[in-house]
Amino acid sequence: MILPIYAYGQPVLKKVAEPIAADYPDLAQFIADMWETMEEANGVGLAAPQVGRSIRLFVVDSGPMQDEGKEGEGIRQVFINAEIIEEAGADCSYAEGCLSIPDITGDVVRPEQVTIEYEDEHFVTHTSTFTGMNARVVQHEYDHIEGILFTEHLKPLKKRLVKRKLEKIRRGDIELKYRMKFVR
Repeated sequence: MILPIYAYGQPVLKKVAEPIAADYPDLAQFIADMWETMEEANGVGLAAPQVGRSIRLFVVDSGPMQDEGKEGEGIRQVFINAEIIEEAGADCSYAEGCLSIPDITGDVVRPEQVTIEYEDEHFVTHTSTFTGMNARVVQHEYDHIEGILFTEHLKPLKKRLVKRKLEKIRRGDIELKYRMKFVR
């Protein structure tokens, strides 16, 4: 089932999400719904807060973000109860966007490598290191479960330039490309 994506301004997007246990109700269906919702919106990642649940879960499919011919280097996986252990490498800038903040992009500086501990959909614990675009997508989605939006990483001038657009999104005064839920 395609879920509505919560738009900028929804309080759930600013909360630090709660860990979950293996007995979380209807988890397998919720994960399937998240994949379907992300794909319908042409996203490469989606965090549970973006569909209204303040839980530490996100999905990533970074294949479409890889350079042409290197799509197979992307990752497609579920992250539950994730915690970043280490960020390393040079800081890299890249124009990010977000399904909760449509039609706005901005350069975000992030470390080129991240090591993260998480559980998969079977609650098996993993510690993985990601680099390049995989690291960027994981860090972006991780920010969501920490209550951080990519716009908070923008330089002050860019923040001022997008302020009016953000307010339009908050009000729902935008052309919809996928199902969304706004503050009304």
